[in-house]
Amino acid sequence: QVQLVESGGGLVQAGGSLRLSCAASGRSFSVYAMAWFRQVPGKEREFVSAVTTRGGTTYYADSVKGRFIVSRDNAKNTVYLQMDSLKPEDTADYYCAVDTIKRTYYGDAVYDPYGYDSWGQGTQVTVSS
Repeated sequence: QVQLVESGGGLVQAGGSLRLSCAASGRSFSVYAMAWFRQVPGKEREFVSAVTTRGGTTYYADSVKGRFIVSRDNAKNTVYLQMDSLKPEDTADYYCAVDTIKRTYYGDAVYDPYGYDSWGQGTQVTVSS
């Protein structure tokens, strides 16, 4: 079982920045990809960004390209999401997720919640206009 602990959410004005962090811990596991999703009440969970741990390939939703940057520290099993130029429509609960069973290696699973087998508890991001 992998535990994920997120931090860094909060309230910020439009145009501001926040940095989210997510640390994975647990017994003997390998991480193949780490990702961020977000969700607002009444809507499906939405892909935001992901990074592979081997090679460091990054993926972004079109809505955040050029504003968000995902990075990882493999030694610490930690993923970060630097969010700049925040907009009110970025307001959501942000969830960290990891793939420890290689699902994200197949097709477009890296963009799909199905590709990830462990999830954090979520951290709230609110962007005021």
